[in-house]
Amino acid sequence: MPKEPIAGDFTPAYRTYRDRLFKFIRSRTALLEDAEDILQEVFYQLARMDSLAKPLEQIDAWLYRVARNKIIDHRKKKKAAQLSVFYDEDEILADIAGIVFGAAETPETEHLRAMIFEEIQAALDDLPEEQRDVFEQTEFLRLSVKEVAERTNTPPNTVLSRKHYAVVYLRKRLKDLYADIITHGR
Repeated sequence: MPKEPIAGDFTPAYRTYRDRLFKFIRSRTALLEDAEDILQEVFYQLARMDSLAKPLEQIDAWLYRVARNKIIDHRKKKKAAQLSVFYDEDEILADIAGIVFGAAETPETEHLRAMIFEEIQAALDDLPEEQRDVFEQTEFLRLSVKEVAERTNTPPNTVLSRKHYAVVYLRKRLKDLYADIITHGR
């Protein structure tokens, strides 16, 4: 493919890279709709770059870099939205959710969010493999208990039990984190 600077009409770039870029994004996302949204965001960024008259020397590399960044951003947003399972029944965890989702974008809240997500990842890593797998498949991949049971050749009640134990453990870990945040001040 020619690696000419992009300026003006980006339709040729769209036609050239759309299918390959979509396959790249789709292979890294669970849902077709998510892949389509990310692809749209990537080409929106291209259009913005074009409108700012900043020619791109290697459009293919730029498109894939933007796609990777958008996939990462999408995963972070999706994880944040799915964390609601942790605070539905518990006010302490609702406060953590407020920190994660409701606070203004400041360096302090970004640091706090990063700390919370690190703790969640560490807690997930501490779970027994079967519990972690069930939790990740139901919460992050949005598979039903029945789908997980079929995929893992495990009885649905066992899948439910594993998820229950994972949620209980993660709630406890988040309570401890909340106590640390309050004790040391936000």
